[in-house]
Amino acid sequence: MPFRAPTARLALKPLSPSRRPGELDGAWWPRSRDLASELSALADVLDPLWGRIARVAVNQRFWPVIPRKVFVNGHVVKVAWFTSESDPHRILLLSYTAGRWDLLVIPPESRATSATRLLAAASGHAGPPMTATALMTAEQTLHGGHV
Repeated sequence: MPFRAPTARLALKPLSPSRRPGELDGAWWPRSRDLASELSALADVLDPLWGRIARVAVNQRFWPVIPRKVFVNGHVVKVAWFTSESDPHRILLLSYTAGRWDLLVIPPESRATSATRLLAAASGHAGPPMTATALMTAEQTLHGGHV
């Protein structure tokens, strides 16, 4: 039997018709900074829920190597990157059939306790919208030091 990578560590908000553009839809805690392999695990979970992921945009500071295209689950995902235009702790995912989603990206080297709190905060936050960086900053402030 071939080796199968573990599924994505992911927490999602329930779908809502009142969602505002740019609002976080949940959080993702990748296992590494290898975007090509991590996108495959993420698409395994999201493609059946949200429709085939066709494009992603990531921050260049978070991922050391950003391929222009990644072959995942039988299709190509086009990858774009940004530096300052958008929140560095966020990934933008686009599906041609179902729209756009924004996820907080928790650094893979994060402590499990911090990552668990961030996964819960991004997927269950019911107050005013918080940016991915605001959630990361709150975690660092409330629980000290590195995430």
